[in-house]
Amino acid sequence: MKVLVATEKPFAKVAIDGIKNVIDEAGYELALLEKYTDKAQLLEAVADANAIIIRSDIVDAEVLAAAKELKIVVRAGAGYDNVDLQAATAAGVCVMNTPGQNANAVAELALGMMVYGVRNLYNGTSGTELMGKKLGIHAYGNVGRNVARIAKGFGMEIYAYDAFCPKEVIEKDGVIALNSVEELYSTCQVVSLHIPATAETKNSINYDLLNKMPKGAMLVNTARKEVINEAEVIKLMEDRCDFRYMTDIMPAANAEFAEKFAGRYFATPKKMGAQTAEANINAGIAAANQIVGFLRDGINKFQVNK
Repeated sequence: MKVLVATEKPFAKVAIDGIKNVIDEAGYELALLEKYTDKAQLLEAVADANAIIIRSDIVDAEVLAAAKELKIVVRAGAGYDNVDLQAATAAGVCVMNTPGQNANAVAELALGMMVYGVRNLYNGTSGTELMGKKLGIHAYGNVGRNVARIAKGFGMEIYAYDAFCPKEVIEKDGVIALNSVEELYSTCQVVSLHIPATAETKNSINYDLLNKMPKGAMLVNTARKEVINEAEVIKLMEDRCDFRYMTDIMPAANAEFAEKFAGRYFATPKKMGAQTAEANINAGIAAANQIVGFLRDGINKFQVNK
């Protein structure tokens, strides 16, 4: 069996070493395609691969068609919208993610961005504190739960809304479960966004929703660019000089945001939520173990295209 690690943005060496150990112990062959610059290189590399580990790399219908021997794709990370699930299912290819492996890294970044925001981007002027602020966690998955855990140390009052997570699960963590998105935004001064990009959520973070937030509001986005209605957020920030937006996913309208809202807008140059040594290692090794478990024993616990 041949396992291909195809990463335009490579894993750290220690992560690759860990992946190699897992693959070697299973008696499989490991191939690396790192820092590739053209899709043709990926199409050539997948031709004889039985399994692929990717990060933010695109696995679309063309890639799947080129991978005649492929049985499984594992996205090392939580999000998997870079894989064409319909095409994978049609090709009989199992697609998995590695939920939870990057969660603490993303959560720490979210809290860091909150501190950066309330302290006026460290520009030397007097800011405010997170202690006592009401924090709303929009989607209470692995990252949201880690945000709640860390935010408790800041002395924040923590609320959450998740349409798919039972209230008792949220409340068990000492977090106040709310009944609607509207209630979350109207209650909380800071909202940490963790929803996936789906047909229902794309452009759902809009003027009307954000305008419900109290005075001095801040939105922190470590989720997906597509869930933000950029034109409406710009209009909101024009109308509300108290509103701050911190994002780990640079908007298409970044230049306009930066020009108009200096001091209350920040975007990372590239998505960096999972860019820690620990997350890199955890996600890569988890992906390798899931591949071995699937190929050897048929374990499909984290399959996302059932």
